[in-house]
Amino acid sequence: MRKSIFLIGLVLMTLSLNGCGYNTLQTTDEQIKASWGEVLNQYKRRADLVPNLVNVVKGYASHEQEVLTRVTESRARVGAIQATPELLNDEQAFAKFQDAQGELSSALTRLLAVAESYPQLQANTLFRDLQAQLEGTENRIAVARNRYIQAVQEYNVTVRSFPTNLTAMMFGYKTKPSFAVEDEQTITTPPKVDFNAPPAGMPSPESGR
Repeated sequence: MRKSIFLIGLVLMTLSLNGCGYNTLQTTDEQIKASWGEVLNQYKRRADLVPNLVNVVKGYASHEQEVLTRVTESRARVGAIQATPELLNDEQAFAKFQDAQGELSSALTRLLAVAESYPQLQANTLFRDLQAQLEGTENRIAVARNRYIQAVQEYNVTVRSFPTNLTAMMFGYKTKPSFAVEDEQTITTPPKVDFNAPPAGMPSPESGR
């Protein structure tokens, strides 16, 4: 008899948790963690490519020191940020992480734009391989970020909606920050090349008039 009462109570408790949205909060929270892990994996993959990319470019364009330094420093700033699980609950820390990654994206875009001016570098097999890996990684980052954004959106809607918002407050679930939609040039966008411009170090046609 007692066992039956216990089982009935357990069933009622399970139904109550489902009805109040607790299980949904748990599920969506785990989805966020999984998608965030993939974001970090792809960002790490990109960061690991940077040293080799900088070294091969330096071999052909060592005087482009400002560009090379910016990429190196941007990567160092990315590496200095501890992307712990707690970061997902801290808007300021998350924004700092996003800014650092955006800065590295911008620096890499500039590096590839500069590389366009060096035909021998463009013909280098290692450079072409690294460039292809970098572009592929940027695409993976975009996919991983989109999955994270969708996971956070679903979770945040659950946290804010009635009656699950009451459950969220009871168990300490709060909304989480997400990536902002940015209209910025990415590493996969090829740099513009002006074929009418004179080669580096040569005067323009107008200057000789």
